[in-house]
Amino acid sequence: MPEYRAHFDAVVEFINGGSLRTESFRLDLAGGETSADEVGRLLVQHLGLALVARVLVTSLSVVEEQHRGSRRVDQAQSTGPRRVVDLSHTIRDGLITYPGLPAPVVTPHLTREDSRSHYAPGTQFAMDIVTMIGNTGTYLDSPYHRYEGGTDLAGLALATLVDLRAEVFHVQDATIRGVPAAVFFDRDVRGAAVLVHTGWDRYFATPAYSTGSPFLAADATEYLVEQGARLVGIDSLNVDDTESGGERPAHSGLLAAGIHVVEHLTNLGELPPSGARFTAAPPAFEGFGTFPVRAFALVG
Repeated sequence: MPEYRAHFDAVVEFINGGSLRTESFRLDLAGGETSADEVGRLLVQHLGLALVARVLVTSLSVVEEQHRGSRRVDQAQSTGPRRVVDLSHTIRDGLITYPGLPAPVVTPHLTREDSRSHYAPGTQFAMDIVTMIGNTGTYLDSPYHRYEGGTDLAGLALATLVDLRAEVFHVQDATIRGVPAAVFFDRDVRGAAVLVHTGWDRYFATPAYSTGSPFLAADATEYLVEQGARLVGIDSLNVDDTESGGERPAHSGLLAAGIHVVEHLTNLGELPPSGARFTAAPPAFEGFGTFPVRAFALVG
C-alpha cells in the first residue's frame, strides 16, 4: 500500500504575536491528495502549536514516500493477514560481520555418507561443528558483554525479548552520523523496542560497511535510558561511534540500565513507524554475553 508525504514551506502566525517559519518541511499524509489548508492543519497538530492565527503553506508537493511517524496522521493499516518481516542477516561460513573479528567456520562432525553405517538403511544425517564468535550476523548484547558480573544471555527474561512494541525511526536520509536524542522526542518509547533505520545495512559484508557508519549519539543514549526503553536496535555497524578512539557510551549506558542492544539489523525499511511487534531472542547461554538472534517483526 503506497504511502505519501507532503513537502512544503510554511509560515505560522500566532494570535498573540510572533511567527514560525519552516523550509522544506515534510509530513506524512493519509493519502495522495491534499490541500494547502489541510497540510497547514496537520503542521499545527504535529508540532502541538497553540494560539495559531493563520498558516500559509507554499511550494507544496506530494510525493510517494515512506511514512516517518508524523503525529495525528493515521498510519496505513494492512488489509491482509499479519506478515513476518525478517530483520536478520544470513550467517554463512566465512562471513565477516565486524572487521577484525573472525568469520564463522563450519566443519563436519558426521557426514551423511559416514552416517549410513550408524543408522538403518535409507536413514542418514549431517552433524556439523560451528566455530564462531558471538558477534556474528545480527546479534544481541546482554549486560555481561560490557560488565563483569552483568546478566548473561541465560539470565535475560524472555518477556523482555519477545513480542515487544516496536517504535521504528526512519533516519536513512539524515545528514549527520550521530542520531541525536531529539529524533525520539515525538513518541513514547517506554517499554518499547526502539529500532533505528539508517539504511546502512545495504553495505553489510562489504568494505564500505566498516567506515562512516551511523550511530547513537551520547544524548540519545541518556534519553532512551531516562525514558525506559526496553531494547535498542540499529541496522549499522555499531550503536557507538567506532571511529571515536574506543569510547562506547551507548553500550555502557544502555547495558548498565538493562536495555538490550541488537546490532546489524536489516530490512527495517519494511516496518511502519509504529504498530509492529518485535522479537529477538538468543539461546539461554550461561557465561556468554553476545550471540546471534533471528530478529523479526510482525506487521499488520
